[in-house]
Amino acid sequence: MTGGPVARRASRVESSRTAQVAGRLGMACWGLVHLVVAYLAVRVAFGDSGHEADQKGALQEIGGTAFGRVLLWVLAVGLIAFGLWQGMLAATGYGWVREHGKRVRKRIGSGARGVVVFGLAYTAIRLATGSGSGSGDQAQQEFTAKLLSLPAGPVLVAVAAAVVVGVGIAAAVKGVKRSFLRDLDTSELPTGSRRAVEWLGAAGYVAKGLVYVIIGALLGYAALRSDARQAGGLDKALRTLAAQPYGVVLLVIVALGLAAFGVYCFAAARAHRS
Repeated sequence: MTGGPVARRASRVESSRTAQVAGRLGMACWGLVHLVVAYLAVRVAFGDSGHEADQKGALQEIGGTAFGRVLLWVLAVGLIAFGLWQGMLAATGYGWVREHGKRVRKRIGSGARGVVVFGLAYTAIRLATGSGSGSGDQAQQEFTAKLLSLPAGPVLVAVAAAVVVGVGIAAAVKGVKRSFLRDLDTSELPTGSRRAVEWLGAAGYVAKGLVYVIIGALLGYAALRSDARQAGGLDKALRTLAAQPYGVVLLVIVALGLAAFGVYCFAAARAHRS
C-alpha cells in the first residue's frame, strides 16, 4: 500500500520529464521552421519567387537536398513531439496561470497549435517521401471556397476572418506586454540573456500578429467579394505586404521579426514551463 502513492508520484515525474524533453525538441524544430520562413520572406522581398514563404515552403526549402530529406524526418519527429506536448498542455497544462479564464484560453490555443503542428509534421513526412504537392495558399482558397458554398457561407468566412484577426491582435498584444515571459522559467536561461530573450520574443510575437491580421483581412475581403481566390495563407500575406508602398522595407522588418521568433523558440525550448 505504501508503495502505491510513491510509484504514482515517480510515474508523474517521469511523464513530466518526458513531456519536457519532447517539448524542448519540438520547440526547437518550430524555431527552425520560422527561421527558414524568415529567409524565404527576405527572398520574396527582393523578387526571388522560389518556394512559397510559408511553413510548407520552409519544409520544401529544407528538403531540397539528400541531407535535407533526412533533416525533414528529424523535423517530422520533432514536430510530432511538439504537437503531443501542446496536446498535453491543452489537457492539463498552464497550472501556473491563476486566472481560470486565461488558463482555458491558453489551453485552447495549445490545442489549436497542436493541430497545426501535426498537419505540418504530416507535410514534412509527405515531402520526405516525395509525395507532397500543392501549396498553402491553394489549400486556404479551397477551404474558403467550401465555406462560401454553404448557406450563409460569406458570413461564416467573415466570422473566421474576425477570429484570425483577433488571434493576430492577441499575439501582437502578447509581444507588446511581454506576457509570454510568464510561461518561461527565466532561471533556466543563461545569466544575462533574459533581456535579449524578452526583445526577441516581443519582436517575434508582434511580427506574427501582423501576419495573422493580414491573413484575416484577406479572408474578410474574400467574404466581402464572395471570391475564394482573394483568400490566402502566410505566403500571400507576405506578398501582399511586399506589394504595398515601402513594401520591401516592411517585409524585411517582418522577416526579421519572424527570425527573432525563431531564435526565441530556441530559448523557450530551454526555459518554457511544462
